[in-house]
Amino acid sequence: MFHTLAKSLPWTQSPLIINAPMGGFAGGELAAAVTKAGGLGMIGGVFNMNELHDHLVKATEILHAHHSLDCSKNLPVGVGLLPFISKLEEALPLITEFKPRVLWLFAAKKFEDYATWSQQVREASPDTHIWVQCGSVTAALRIVELCKPDALAMQGADAGGHGFEKGAGIVSLLPETADALQCRGLGHIPLVGAGGIADGRGTAAALALGAQGVVMGTRFLAAKETIVHRKYRAALLDAKDGGQNTVRSKIFDELRGPNIWPEAYDGRSLVTDSYTDHVNGVSIEEIRKLHNEAVKGEDAGFGENKRAVIWAGTGVGLINKVEAAADIVIQVRNAACEALQRVAKF
Repeated sequence: MFHTLAKSLPWTQSPLIINAPMGGFAGGELAAAVTKAGGLGMIGGVFNMNELHDHLVKATEILHAHHSLDCSKNLPVGVGLLPFISKLEEALPLITEFKPRVLWLFAAKKFEDYATWSQQVREASPDTHIWVQCGSVTAALRIVELCKPDALAMQGADAGGHGFEKGAGIVSLLPETADALQCRGLGHIPLVGAGGIADGRGTAAALALGAQGVVMGTRFLAAKETIVHRKYRAALLDAKDGGQNTVRSKIFDELRGPNIWPEAYDGRSLVTDSYTDHVNGVSIEEIRKLHNEAVKGEDAGFGENKRAVIWAGTGVGLINKVEAAADIVIQVRNAACEALQRVAKF
């Protein structure tokens, strides 16, 4: 099944490593570095299409200088967008201009919106592949029915950042989704796994569960090319025991104002003072006041008094140093191959 993705992403190496399209963190420099190392580099877009344009320009400049990559038909990176806040009419000109190989969609207000985006993007840029991220078997089947994506990113509950409030880890999510698709004659649709994967062992496990590639977000927050505050990164490197020191909650989307995310979603962050206050019954008004004061400081609320959100998955305890993105890709890929070979000897 990997050959399905290998054919559409011919510069990549197996196992396929993908950086998550983290809005505000994953820019053109990170995406280009991951792609150059044989992975699929992703750029995260949120509100500002001008910023996304600049990141696409940066990725284009870097990758055009890398002569072994063919950029003539498609830009060999992906772009991640959130249909519930991103405007299709603003995104289409960028897709048409840069022709990214993948458009990754996540968090539509309703599943039918994925069909609208898919149709118009395919008309504007026929060689751009549509990937959709979801977190349940039911959602996967509905999305496939509506828009026939070129791949599904199945995100388990261990993932950092936003995801389905109700969910399962990839240990059950990936194989059940693969089986459900197979039963409906849709087993040709590739799956990539996300959520708690931070090294080669997790990558090997995801491949054994039915994924044709893996997505890592938290691990790439420790990449040199990622756009992240130094105190945010320091908090990640200090964190251990990710299942205890991260938590999923909607409170993280209430800190700057009323939550704008669709009802089905929450987010996983390091446990912060804002979260602890929420659990202890402090009013949202007081929590917001303290948060908004903290983020104005030099440490942006990520320092000793952690008021700001520090998105991170349960794999955060496996991350202990800052590295170049290419080194992360190569190390994880090699370690995954070693793990699979080791298991094969049993």
